[in-house]
Amino acid sequence: MEKSYEELVAEAKSETEQADVEAVHEALLGGEDITIVDVREPDEYEEEHIPQAKLIPRGMLEDQAPEQLPDRGARIVTHCGAGGRGSLAAKSLMDMGYTNVANLKGGLNAWREEGYETE
Repeated sequence: MEKSYEELVAEAKSETEQADVEAVHEALLGGEDITIVDVREPDEYEEEHIPQAKLIPRGMLEDQAPEQLPDRGARIVTHCGAGGRGSLAAKSLMDMGYTNVANLKGGLNAWREEGYETE
């Protein structure tokens, strides 16, 4: 059965943790060890990104994750602009054996709407 992009995203969102922007921001402020993975394209990242976010474009995730994210038990929060690519990325990481993965609900758009810092 063929699935549309929207169907794939909906499935990924239902199968992954969708972390609230406020909770992630508070955890970062509190010094929790969280790796934020920005799965957008390099030009999007250069334009604006969450401070200390690690850029691993969605199209390169499966190839770069083992090297860039060696601890499969570490807390990882993926994000994109609105939540679609981030959810797909979180699901892919889980499929690769990462055990503590979430997607930032609403992505960078939600982060920005809360007035949180970007670079």
